[in-house]
Amino acid sequence: PMAGLLTTLPLLCFGIFSPVAPRLARRIGLEWAVGASLVLLVVGILLRLVTPVTALYAGSIIAGAGIAIANVLMPAFVKREFSEHPSGILGVYTAALNVGAAAAAGLTVPIGTALAIAWRPALAFWVVLAGLGFALWLPILLRSRRLRAVRPALSEADQELAAAEDIRGFVLLRSPVARQVTGYLALQSFQFYSYAAWLPTLLGDEGIDANTAGYMLMLSNLTGAAGALVLPVFIKRLRTQRPPVVAVTLFYVVSLLGLLVAPSAGAWVWVCLYGIAQGAGFSLALTLMVLRSPDTAVAARLSGVAQLIGYLVAATGPVLLGVVHDLTGGWEWPIVVLLVLLGPMLWVGLGAGRDILLGGDADSTSRYPADRSGSVG
Repeated sequence: PMAGLLTTLPLLCFGIFSPVAPRLARRIGLEWAVGASLVLLVVGILLRLVTPVTALYAGSIIAGAGIAIANVLMPAFVKREFSEHPSGILGVYTAALNVGAAAAAGLTVPIGTALAIAWRPALAFWVVLAGLGFALWLPILLRSRRLRAVRPALSEADQELAAAEDIRGFVLLRSPVARQVTGYLALQSFQFYSYAAWLPTLLGDEGIDANTAGYMLMLSNLTGAAGALVLPVFIKRLRTQRPPVVAVTLFYVVSLLGLLVAPSAGAWVWVCLYGIAQGAGFSLALTLMVLRSPDTAVAARLSGVAQLIGYLVAATGPVLLGVVHDLTGGWEWPIVVLLVLLGPMLWVGLGAGRDILLGGDADSTSRYPADRSGSVG
């Protein structure tokens, strides 16, 4: 039960704290809100080093809050600073997340073994990496402070955020585009977290030892980084994002069919293909938030509500697949569930991939006017 809760807790935190991020950005500024999220991440990891189990849970919640805030605000930051080519920056961001996940899966135990320490002290290595992330963000904070000293008034983007009080997250869901972007992120996250939670067990049931299964999960995350980096090369050549949506779905289909038909014989291939799909898929979901939003404020709000719903939906995935496995006694039907859900994921993805803005003419039910001053793609 404790392991299951620790697996689900970060997802619940991602969902619960996502709506906090736009409000925090309005009050202290976009750069400082992201900086605060990195501080929360460091504090959360430090708490996980402490022995009492309550500190372990508290650290998980605080770190989850930090990651949630950063994830929500990154599309808004990219919308403001890199609106012409957002997919490249978000691809690098997603790749970094995948490399971090791969390192966590593959290096925490070896570090502890090499240093003859338990797994908790080995987590101190990740405090260093989180601190490095804050150090890399520090010049952006200092630049923001200098700009405010020269020009005390809020920047145009922060004015948009400050004026966004009426753009409450769920009101955005009146827009078909917002619902499609949210649905794509939710179903993509459901796929990934269900797969990540049960892949080692599935492989173990096929006779693959635990160490090898762990390395396969690490490899899946590394290929996810590759998928996230390659995706922008194609997006910038296309007028719409529908072709990448189809390509990501095909990678999912092939990898899941492979796990269904030949789970052990081709396991290394299937985990690589699935990794490419999830890395490119998450990067694409973030990119859609930016490309469909007319301004920074809407990007922050859309990101907040999409990740609130998306991660709460994703949190049900490991539980649902576990129930299906227990009822059927095997992994065939859980994989079929993931395959079936690719249908609605493709459908909402094709809708979200259209070349339109939230509030534009094609998005007729939204009450938010599009900014027609120029293209954002």
